[in-house]
Amino acid sequence: MASGAPSIASSTVSTADPVKKVTLTSYVGFDKITEQIEKKLLKRGFAFNLMVVGRTGLGKSTLVNTLFAAHLIDSSAPKKAADAVKQTTEIHSVTHGARLPYYVSVLNEAAVLTTSLFIAVLEEKGVKLKLTITDTPGYGDQVNNENCWEPIIKYIKEQYSQYLRKELTPAREKRIVDTRVHAILFFISPTGHALTPLDITVMRKLSEFANVIPVIAKADTMTMEERAAFKRRIKEEIEFHGIRAYPYVDIEDDVVLSESDRIEKQTVQMIRDMIPFAVVGSERNIVVDGKAVRGRRTRYGMINVENENHCEFVHLRNFLTRTHLQDLIETTAMVHYEAFRTKQLLALKESSAAASPGRPSVDNSQTTTTTSA
Repeated sequence: MASGAPSIASSTVSTADPVKKVTLTSYVGFDKITEQIEKKLLKRGFAFNLMVVGRTGLGKSTLVNTLFAAHLIDSSAPKKAADAVKQTTEIHSVTHGARLPYYVSVLNEAAVLTTSLFIAVLEEKGVKLKLTITDTPGYGDQVNNENCWEPIIKYIKEQYSQYLRKELTPAREKRIVDTRVHAILFFISPTGHALTPLDITVMRKLSEFANVIPVIAKADTMTMEERAAFKRRIKEEIEFHGIRAYPYVDIEDDVVLSESDRIEKQTVQMIRDMIPFAVVGSERNIVVDGKAVRGRRTRYGMINVENENHCEFVHLRNFLTRTHLQDLIETTAMVHYEAFRTKQLLALKESSAAASPGRPSVDNSQTTTTTSA
């Protein structure tokens, strides 16, 4: 009887059988689920957290304002000769011009860096975007720049840690506020030579925790030939030093791709071939052929920031906002935050196992999750 009875496992589990495609005899209506999702997302809005890293005077604030077509942040460079060079001792949250203390981080007197947060809500065609811009004034401007990247990494990891604590809370919020850094624009000085040792070190360390997008600032200071040679040199150094610049390349080449997947893969490769983006920012309008455009007027001519022959600003803007905005958010959650979360939970498990059998390890786990960031 045992041999003649059908096996439950064999009769119910059949991974080899393909999923049967059924033709509907009438309209059901589940195709409207995309509209339902869109309606809910539009009501909720979106959040994007951008960090800019680079030396003072490279036009970080100007480029951000140009990217989002609005005056969001003011330059943090010293206005007068008597003004002190800013250092990072505090992180501030700025909403509609109000400055509120948000975070304090002092590591050592040799490398202290100030970071500021600028928060604004933008709306375009009914889509609301809560944009948070994290600036790092004073980065690389000190006499001693040793470990000047540590406050930045500490801040990034602190956002992961806060999110993890909220996730592990029994009565957690319905929608956790996402303060994780989704993208880092790393500004490279247009020297025309090579990356500095500090740039190489910082980019390599930041790429372990966030999506790093290198850009060549003030690209109009170089000729087209100098710019092309500089881009080639930076690409070689990024590859040689193992810097993981976003977007990342999928290794699964043996997987059969659909037409849309092939197009997406070609787009990613095209973007990687263009990195680092050689950009120019400007909030001023100039008249070119009777049309007002954003650009710069010099004694040698005019530079239209949206002209692809002048710079690669349009490609950066399209990549950052129109094609890969959601992917930046998902990559932060699925790759960088997931790696941080796994490391933290493994450390929590090890600390619990190391605790004495008769002693509860709740307090230890709370401490580990909070301080190990």
